[in-house]
Amino acid sequence: MPFGLLKYGLRKQHPGQHHFTPTKPLKSHYDVVIIGAGGHGCSIAYYLAKQHGITDIALIDKAYLGGGNTARNTAVIRSNYLTESGVNFYRDSVELYQGLSNEFGYNIMMENRGQLTLAHSDAAIRSFRWRAEVNQHLGVRSELVDRQTIRELVPNLNLSEDSRFPILAGLWHADGATARHDAVVWGYARGACQRGVELHQLTEAQGIEIDAGRVVGVRTNRGKIACGAVVQAVAGASSVVGKLAGIKLPIHSFPLQAMVTQPYKPVLTPHVSSPHVHVYVHQTSRGEFVIGGGSDPYPLYHTRATLDQREILSAATLELFPFLAQAKVLRQWAGTTDMTPDYSPIMGLSPVENYYLDAGWGTWGFKATPISGKTMAELVATGKVPALIQPFELERFYRFQQVNEAGATAASH
Repeated sequence: MPFGLLKYGLRKQHPGQHHFTPTKPLKSHYDVVIIGAGGHGCSIAYYLAKQHGITDIALIDKAYLGGGNTARNTAVIRSNYLTESGVNFYRDSVELYQGLSNEFGYNIMMENRGQLTLAHSDAAIRSFRWRAEVNQHLGVRSELVDRQTIRELVPNLNLSEDSRFPILAGLWHADGATARHDAVVWGYARGACQRGVELHQLTEAQGIEIDAGRVVGVRTNRGKIACGAVVQAVAGASSVVGKLAGIKLPIHSFPLQAMVTQPYKPVLTPHVSSPHVHVYVHQTSRGEFVIGGGSDPYPLYHTRATLDQREILSAATLELFPFLAQAKVLRQWAGTTDMTPDYSPIMGLSPVENYYLDAGWGTWGFKATPISGKTMAELVATGKVPALIQPFELERFYRFQQVNEAGATAASH
């Protein structure tokens, strides 16, 4: 990538190149239609084209590229989950993230900063010890750390024993990282478009055509598309789009809000979270403090920001970092999380033949972007469910074999 930039800079002429597919009419038929041009949709299209040679793909979105939850998350990457299925899945995703900049020839601005999750009770310590053992057994770097180690990792953290919820210990996850969310979706989309995938923005799926239990087309605001397969990857609108295909998903959608402060000089390297006080904080390379927390307490598809949540996030942040009392909030926003009963995604086959589900991501969709694209592309191309995502199939809710990750969230919901 550096040599490419050098060659580009030394050229006398710099012809503009389209990063993505120029606007063009929809064809009447595609091999695959992917609904949702966010990180997951673009990732699926990229791996279908690169690894399986399937390029007759329409990647459609009712708004614009990466404009949904991909643009509204806090860009945290980690793999310190609780179940064997979850740890294996997210571990492979973190490994893929490490090589994306070189693979794309496009800097995704990944920073390996580590994540520290705080324990404020004996019960939390027991849970963290359990998670650390599971993580280490499966090759993920996590360990239970004491107050002295926490003080060394985060000198600015409030470790006073007189605080409302004193910090007793922590779970240190050395593999924790962040990346530029826009760059990730742009990199995947550009790679897909370079291989022949068509990106169609402002193209809303309004109906799913089904014949004899098999998907045969998608109705959009720009016309009908016949197709051989459909992949649904629409994050917070999962249950709405699933309903178009007659599929009732066990999902409730909730707003999830976050905010950033004015920039400061670098004072915080790790990502710090506290499920007990419902907040997580990290400092970006630009100096802003990113602050997020639990979902809103009511289901809603709206992405409005509220004063109530700003006050809740501010109060929780000051429990951990009192020096931010004078910080000014620059921006506040919300995304829509599609929460499943067991806090794990729904991936794989659906009751409709050749209609595939990539849904139920809740608050952990961004970190799964590479591996969800790779595994879903393999499923679409081969018709066989990869072993890595078999535990996340929709049928688990009817067999009572849930993959419970409720105890591994960065901030309780």
